[in-house]
Amino acid sequence: MMDAIQKTLLEQVAGIHEVPQGAYSLRINGNLYGKNDSENISIVKKEDKPGIDIYVKPGTKNESLHIPVLLSQSGLKEIVYNDFHVGADCDITIVAGCGIHNSGAGESEHSGIHTFYLDAGAKVKYIEKHYGQGDGMGKNVMNPTTVAILGKDSYMEMETAQIKGVDSTRRETSAVLDDGATLIVREKIMTHGEQFAETNFTVDLNGDNCGTHVISRSVAKDRSRQSFLSRINGNNRCSGHTECDAIIMDDACVTALPQIEANHVDASLIHEAAIGKIAGEQLIKLMTLGLSEKEAEEQIINGFLK
Repeated sequence: MMDAIQKTLLEQVAGIHEVPQGAYSLRINGNLYGKNDSENISIVKKEDKPGIDIYVKPGTKNESLHIPVLLSQSGLKEIVYNDFHVGADCDITIVAGCGIHNSGAGESEHSGIHTFYLDAGAKVKYIEKHYGQGDGMGKNVMNPTTVAILGKDSYMEMETAQIKGVDSTRRETSAVLDDGATLIVREKIMTHGEQFAETNFTVDLNGDNCGTHVISRSVAKDRSRQSFLSRINGNNRCSGHTECDAIIMDDACVTALPQIEANHVDASLIHEAAIGKIAGEQLIKLMTLGLSEKEAEEQIINGFLK
């Protein structure tokens, strides 16, 4: 049975209180806690390294898969390899994420390497949340890697969020798109204290009439540091857009480097980046409604990251 701490972590990263219904794989403290197949989704434990292979039958519609990872043992470090094979004409939701509770002095770390293979016409919504907590001196470290291979006319939407308790993270995301494929990425990050967050996106628009939107919103507080780098390579008739919006506070530091490269005459690419503090008039307006300055800041930040 999961203890109270593990249940709290599960709720934070997956929005559920207990082991979910349907297809799932739950990993706790470096071990596979449990897994279950559905009629159309099968999960196979890897034999050569930690992780699983997920197979989704062609034509699967309106199904979900939960694959959260929980660490409540201080000082534990692991690397997990998960491969997703999504059949043609599917429409599924995948809920991932990692929650760490560190109450000791050791560094706890989870590195998840996820590779997606989408067949023609497949549609995937991928939700990944990272969350850390604990009353010890040890650090919470998460270094996710995502690789997406999008087949003809496939669609993938990624929603990633890191809002609290992660001391260090380096996120690597790369994607290759075939004809008519679409990739949408929405990233939300908040850092505070001495935390550090780095995200690197590389999207190769190889297919005819494919497209991507990579959107990052972040808030950096105290003395935390953030780095955002996105590269969109337009290698065919395609469309690409990368955007980074950041709120900087206190003594924080934010670096944004959106990069676009057109290697085809019909590649249409746009990049945007904006970094700034909370506008004074926004604070004043909310404070006239009875909020304190801190409460007003929290309202603005919550709306920005919504």
